Amino acid sequence: MNLRDGARSPQIKVASEAQKLSILVKDKTKTMIDRLESFEDIINIEVGDTRLSRARTLEREFDIHQLYIKNEGENPTGTQKDRIAFAQVYDALRRDYDTVALATCGNYGVAVALAANLAGLNCKIFIPSSYHTERIKEMEALGAEIIRLDGSYEELVKSSSDYAMEYDWYDANPGGANTPLQISAYAQIAQEIYEELGDAPKYCAVPVSNGTLLAGIFRGFTTLYKRGKTSRVPKMVGASSSFKNPIISSFKKGLLHCEDLLPERVRESKYNEPLINWHSFDGEEALYALRESQGEAFHISDRKMKEMAVYLLKKEGMKILPASTAGLIALLELDEKINFEPDRFVAVLTAKN
Repeated sequence: MNLRDGARSPQIKVASEAQKLSILVKDKTKTMIDRLESFEDIINIEVGDTRLSRARTLEREFDIHQLYIKNEGENPTGTQKDRIAFAQVYDALRRDYDTVALATCGNYGVAVALAANLAGLNCKIFIPSSYHTERIKEMEALGAEIIRLDGSYEELVKSSSDYAMEYDWYDANPGGANTPLQISAYAQIAQEIYEELGDAPKYCAVPVSNGTLLAGIFRGFTTLYKRGKTSRVPKMVGASSSFKNPIISSFKKGLLHCEDLLPERVRESKYNEPLINWHSFDGEEALYALRESQGEAFHISDRKMKEMAVYLLKKEGMKILPASTAGLIALLELDEKINFEPDRFVAVLTAKN
């Protein structure tokens, strides 16, 4: 089966200031401290601080009070993955690796390719042979080497990690030792929401794939609450493609551990690909976040995601990847089910189209 990632994006550009800083990062006559400081400056210029906007049209249409949208599509490669990609490349640079490696079906690969390009590191990207995405051109334009292997995404994560160990490359794949770093990177989203609202929202809704994003935002809000910055931790709402994500299915079953799905029952489409997998690498963390926050989980159909993407374009002027609307749809469905009392609610949109 040959599939295509639905994400499309214009040529990736970064600020001229970031390009100048990149020259300093690549200059090995500079001290490591100076190079790392320059890369930190690049991150501060390019990554995060995405817009949190009130969706008044959606409020009126769906009769919900104070609905805010956090648009992660404003990151340099158009998705939230830039946050973890730049964090991983910073770690690789700090540890003096010259090459980073990972498996991807699209968005994360572009994000790491950009970060590695700015840091002056080699980038090896493993992509399943049966998978085709327009983002490969962007990866190659950023200097990444594409390595095609047979197998599923989950299998290629294992293969690329094995290659990284054999050749002494930095392993930038999700899960394992990288989980704390990636959760910390995504926790910054909670900080940004808090800075805009002055407190935590009642609910925070997030599309779910490997679970790292949801887990990171929850951990971010938990930290803020423990420090006395917020009055509460929001109830987390996770949403993914119908019956094609182990985190959502496990939560719905009331399981305490994330149970893998049968690979042969997970079918991809051009709308659900960014969300689906039979094994979620940070599934345990995401399941914990849903449970501890007394949150909810939703299965969302391709049709609903497609319709919401069209609606956001027409009514809010936002070009959003359909899969990125899953959390928003879930939040609106939860409101329809329990009729929210007036409060503040946040939905994270993860990628532009």
